[in-house]
Amino acid sequence: MKIWSSDHTFGYPWEKISQAAWLKYPNPMNPNVVGTDVLSRRVDEAGRLHTHRLLTTAQWSCPTFVTRLLGFDERCYVSEYSIVDPATKTMTLRSKNITLSSWMSVEEKLTYQEHPDDPNKTQLTQEALIFGSSALGIPGYFEGMVVDSMSSNASKGREAMDWVCKKISSEMQDLAAGAQKLSAVMGLNPDMHKSP
Repeated sequence: MKIWSSDHTFGYPWEKISQAAWLKYPNPMNPNVVGTDVLSRRVDEAGRLHTHRLLTTAQWSCPTFVTRLLGFDERCYVSEYSIVDPATKTMTLRSKNITLSSWMSVEEKLTYQEHPDDPNKTQLTQEALIFGSSALGIPGYFEGMVVDSMSSNASKGREAMDWVCKKISSEMQDLAAGAQKLSAVMGLNPDMHKSP
C-alpha cells in the first residue's frame, strides 16, 4: 500500500471553485477524461448535495504494453461520490477505480474548503490510498508507478480548475456585455430595476 497527498490554495472563492469542479471535464489538460455521467443526485435534510457520478477515461495511465499484455479494454471507469455543504463551504469528492480494481485499487479524496483567513481563496486537500494486488508479483513497483502519475495528474487537475474558473469569468463578462448591449438597443434604463 502507498499513500499520497497534496495541498494547494486556489486564488478563487469557494463558490467559484465548487462550480468549476462540476465543469472540470472535458478540459485541455486532461483530454483522456471523455465522459462524466450523473448516476444519482439528492439534497439531504441538512441542505447538502450528494452526487454519484461515473467518470470514463479513454486512456490508461499505465504503459500500453501492460494493458495489451493483460488484455484490458481502452476505457477505464471511476466511481465518484461527492458531498457539497454550502453551510460549511466544503465540497468533498471520493473516487475509486472500477476497472482493474482486483489488480490495483486507487481510493482518492479531494476536499475543497473556504480558506480560513481569506474568503477569496479555497484550500484543496488531496489524498490517495493505492493498493496493489500481490497477484501482480511486485505490487510495490506498480503502486509506485501510480503514485508518480498521481503527482503529475494532480498538477494537471489544478491547472484545469484554474482554466475552468477563467472560462466561467469570461463567460460571465460576455453575458454582462450582451445584456448591456441588449438594454441599449431596447432603450432600457439599467438602473430602473434597482431597489432604492
